[in-house]
Amino acid sequence: MRTNVRIFVAAGLLLAVALALFVSPFASSEPDGLERVAIDEGFADAADDSATADSPLADYTLDGNDDGRSGAVSGIIGILVTFGFGTALFGVLRVLRKDSTGSAGDPATVG
Repeated sequence: MRTNVRIFVAAGLLLAVALALFVSPFASSEPDGLERVAIDEGFADAADDSATADSPLADYTLDGNDDGRSGAVSGIIGILVTFGFGTALFGVLRVLRKDSTGSAGDPATVG
């Protein structure tokens, strides 16, 4: 990967982690718009829990802790997991492209 791209990716990752760490504690604990309408219209109790309701990061908290630090940590975990999946996906795509073109995606050799 070229140096400019690496710097851009690292800066974006650092910005996302900083936002999760410093801004997420200020997020409102009030219901979002859709949930508020469901409460106001009286059908909020009809909703079923999702299949991931018992997961360790459900509701942006760690194991039921709902303090600001828990949300920040779960946000950072989400960022890193998403970044890891994205990196793995692009790695697989690069290998597939290399197999089909005979190069690693170098613009000078791809025709």
